[in-house]
Amino acid sequence: MSSVECYALANARASALNFIPMTKILDVGCGANKYEGAIGLDNNPRTTADVIHDLGVVPYPFPDNEFDLVVSRHVIEHVPDVMAFIGELYRITRHGGTIKLVTPHYTNPDWATDPTHKNHFNSYSFNTFAPEKAVFDFYTDIHLKPVKTYASLLNLWKALGIEFAVNLDQKAPRFRFLRKFWEHYLSSVVRGKELHFEFEVLKNKNEVLAADER
Repeated sequence: MSSVECYALANARASALNFIPMTKILDVGCGANKYEGAIGLDNNPRTTADVIHDLGVVPYPFPDNEFDLVVSRHVIEHVPDVMAFIGELYRITRHGGTIKLVTPHYTNPDWATDPTHKNHFNSYSFNTFAPEKAVFDFYTDIHLKPVKTYASLLNLWKALGIEFAVNLDQKAPRFRFLRKFWEHYLSSVVRGKELHFEFEVLKNKNEVLAADER
């Protein structure tokens, strides 16, 4: 059965059970712990995925603007092409929808213990997709509005309150300098653990109209 047929079957089952959620959710790389209420996508048939598809091969077997929420936890560090991966999440998420990502901070000492890890990230890795923050505006036309960027730190630094200080900019933007100081000068010693990102998907008027016509 193809991945497209798997998705159609998952939708049919949900319909038969009268379980068509108000919010359509996709868990990309769901593994064995699928996000509650989500369609699961993974390349491993031994997982709880509803749709089996190689995450390194695009396009994914979903229509444009299909989902309200796309979550992907500890996946993006494994994919062969980060730009293509984000492009697919953007394509299948509706205008105004949400993308949530979790990935190791590049200084996490456990990063090197997994030989399938390919990509390193810090707090600013996705600025490329926020036009107002992008250093190079010719990489992509994708527009993601940052909603949340939270960095967790190793337990010692969390206990000392440094994690709290690093993330103060989420409560008050005037504290952005604390995150920047940590990333630029301290993170090689005061090591990070995980990065939690949340983005609002913004699409232009033509993309929205094209989706409505379909």
